Amino acid sequence: MRATSTDPMTGNEVTDTASAPFVIEGKGEGALKIYFESEASKREILEFSAESADPALIDAYNDISDNETMGTIN
Repeated sequence: MRATSTDPMTGNEVTDTASAPFVIEGKGEGALKIYFESEASKREILEFSAESADPALIDAYNDISDNETMGTIN
């Protein structure tokens, strides 16, 4: 699993990842752990993602992201 400590909503670096809120996108080794400065920032990105997500595209991405034929697209 990879991780990023830059809050995608604020652009600020999260320094205390031990207690910071986070989400995990994807599965397996290709998964990405995203840390946030606050629960409010995390909630904001989750609301945005839910409003703009196309479930069919998300499922397709998850199906091929770690496929041995395709390799990793991350």
